[in-house]
Amino acid sequence: MKLPRDLAATDLEKALRRAFGYQFVRQLGSHRRLTTQTDGEHHLTIPNHDPLRPGTLRAILGEVMAHHRLTLDQVLQQLGLG
Repeated sequence: MKLPRDLAATDLEKALRRAFGYQFVRQLGSHRRLTTQTDGEHHLTIPNHDPLRPGTLRAILGEVMAHHRLTLDQVLQQLGLG
């Protein structure tokens, strides 16, 4: 499944909140920190850019995949992006 090319950080944050229970913790400059307690504690840092660059999006989703032990297709499907 292909990654979306026009995804804004705010849209990704909303999807992560709905699908995996991530919550906003703090912001430093243009980087937002999210944390979830689902499947153990996990932290993500997302740059507040519109749109996110494909490599940045891939890295963020890679962290989500590793923590929740899912494939890219499964993550995209749960986020409603695929």
